[in-house]
Amino acid sequence: MDREIWIAVCAHRLQRQWRTIDPDQLDELAADLWNDERLRRLAPDEAATQWLEPLASAYEHPGRNRLVD
Repeated sequence: MDREIWIAVCAHRLQRQWRTIDPDQLDELAADLWNDERLRRLAPDEAATQWLEPLASAYEHPGRNRLVD
């Protein structure tokens, strides 16, 4: 897939998660994800979802990542 299209699709997926973030910042983040060879091998939507997974897990289980209760 073409770099620009991959980044646009990835940024769109990120925007579904973070609607209030400036779209230009999401484009920059998507470009950073493109630079990660492991993520670039994935479909852009899947790459964004995989990158977001630790954030979503922390949100769903806020106490899980704490070292001391």
